[in-house]
Amino acid sequence: MTQSITGAAVRVGEGLSKQFILILAIASGLSVANMYYNQPLLAEIGRTFNASSNAVGYVSMLTQIGYALGMLFFVPLGDIRERRTLISGLLIAVSLSLIGFATAQNLTWMYIASFAIGITTVVPQVIIPLSAELALPEERGKVIGTVMSGLFFGILLARTISGIIGDMFGWRAMYWIAAVVMLLLSLILYRLIPATKPDNNSSYSDLLKSMGQLIRRYSTLRESSLIGACMFGGFSVFWTSLAFFLEGEPYHYSSSITGLFGLIGVAGAAGAPFIGRLADRIAPKKIVGILLLITLIAYGFFGLAGFTIWSLIAGVIILDLGVQGSQVSNQTRIYALEPAARSRINTVFMVSTFTGGAIGSTLGSFAWQHWGWSGVCLMGGTLVVAALCIWIVYRVIEKEDIPEIS
Repeated sequence: MTQSITGAAVRVGEGLSKQFILILAIASGLSVANMYYNQPLLAEIGRTFNASSNAVGYVSMLTQIGYALGMLFFVPLGDIRERRTLISGLLIAVSLSLIGFATAQNLTWMYIASFAIGITTVVPQVIIPLSAELALPEERGKVIGTVMSGLFFGILLARTISGIIGDMFGWRAMYWIAAVVMLLLSLILYRLIPATKPDNNSSYSDLLKSMGQLIRRYSTLRESSLIGACMFGGFSVFWTSLAFFLEGEPYHYSSSITGLFGLIGVAGAAGAPFIGRLADRIAPKKIVGILLLITLIAYGFFGLAGFTIWSLIAGVIILDLGVQGSQVSNQTRIYALEPAARSRINTVFMVSTFTGGAIGSTLGSFAWQHWGWSGVCLMGGTLVVAALCIWIVYRVIEKEDIPEIS
């Protein structure tokens, strides 16, 4: 891909500037946050529409299904379209979807708006391959880690912000505010992101077909995608159920207090740049195995959460470190496979990841309604164990792919 790049983006011969990396990280965080504003507010939304926890849980599920489909249909365009225009257009579309959610009058309306938010809020998954494309090979892990930190901060802080705003002004206010933020972000990014001219002249249908070829060609992509699905599924099981757990015995917390647990998770997410730097120096596949074990420990702490709040806090920090760190490490692996196909490779990985997240949201709501908190912990822990089993199987039966020269 040939770039026409401004000096604000790249220092000649030195890679991306710190300022531009920060802009990309903040943009990723602000845009992905749209998917997670609902989680601390689910109990309040349920009371608005007199709905059960299971029925309201579909809000999270449909948002993540929409996100997976949005990545499948929109993110590959990053390999054949000018990315700045693509990003700005998607931000305008998600703003309209957020307005639809804010004005919902029943659950069916809300389900449609949730799906629309998911399918249009895929901007981070266009930004991440762009950052990998512009970064020098020796700094790619660090850059991806920093941008992913912004993304995870957005995921975690979204819960804190929406919990506080929902408690003060009601859940609808959060979505009106988010819609305005997305419109402003669209204008800002169009001015700041450098124009890019793709070299790939494939048709859109050929582009979609080629993703199947990438899956067959690279065992590393298959492994990373399966692990990503299981890990984000375990992550979603916890966060979808947390609001219901904390509003009951023994805590009786409001949505604003529930949202503060997202702030706690920032401590774990802050480790992403460090994990990214490690992935530049140590084989990322080894780091992934360690992080899977760390994530499993988090669910051990969650199992004790009914007895002490400190075990819940420790579990949140460990969970976010493990899940984000494994994602950064896996993305460092797959982005090195075929530089010209990074958007499509990212699509395969993230569609798998967020499909797992959608399944995890559904399983979390189901486990909570039928078995309570112990069922939630067992369900989430099982998904993490499945990820660990996949990692072990691929160490035994598959060889690591040899990346193309970047």
